[in-house]
Amino acid sequence: MKTIDTKTITENVKRLCIEAATFIENDVLNRIKKCMENETGLSKSIIEQIIENDELAAKENVPMCQDTGITIVFVEIGNDVHINGDLYQAINDGVSQGYTEGYLRKSVVKSPLNRINTKDNTPAIIHTKYVVGDTLKITVCPKGAGSENMSKVKMLVPADGINGIKKFVKDTILEAGGRACPPLVVGIGIGGNLEKSALLAKEALLRPIDDESSDPDANKLEKELLKEINELNVGPMGLGGKTTALAVKINLYPCHIASLPVAVNIQCHASRHKVVIL
Repeated sequence: MKTIDTKTITENVKRLCIEAATFIENDVLNRIKKCMENETGLSKSIIEQIIENDELAAKENVPMCQDTGITIVFVEIGNDVHINGDLYQAINDGVSQGYTEGYLRKSVVKSPLNRINTKDNTPAIIHTKYVVGDTLKITVCPKGAGSENMSKVKMLVPADGINGIKKFVKDTILEAGGRACPPLVVGIGIGGNLEKSALLAKEALLRPIDDESSDPDANKLEKELLKEINELNVGPMGLGGKTTALAVKINLYPCHIASLPVAVNIQCHASRHKVVIL
């Protein structure tokens, strides 16, 4: 059995927090650059400014966006891994150090009612999954409120079908407009129940930008929705254009015969997340 010390976890979470805020994934940046082929005028200029911003952030080692988000951490623990201490405390220590030493904006309040800032961006939102193996996989995904506030969950009924899902997704994108900083990555969770669909949608945002669903029905719907979303003319930063979404990612899960839960989790163009495997 492999033993992993909590200090190692803290150090890596700290690093991932800073890197996720600063360095855009290469596949995402390449997809944004490809969007310029379809844009002209103002929309093309906005894409150029996004690229300049993201490249400058990496060069100067500063955040891509002033909203460095609430920190979401996905953890996959192998059944042959022993954590030498408190895993959750180690993660939160890493978030605290990352946001403090990395001079990232602290955006978390202790209570949604009293709105008092925790001053170190803790606590993180941590999702833990046990898997077979001897590794510990940690994915840090800082999520800004601009995109998160425009995300939605709806309990459709089976009779709504594919058309009902499409309508809900496109209505959500139209309502979001420029507030979620398009071009977007659209994560969609279909199935499970209310909370499971939301988690599926969040997890969908972690998939590589070029990844396609292995499920033929989901794969077909991803392609159709990407095309239809980009025909909405929301465009870069909501000012019109052919690129409203960079990608649509759909995750599925079995559900009750009487339910059709659908969640839409919108992510801004930066699509921030970083991974380490220990």
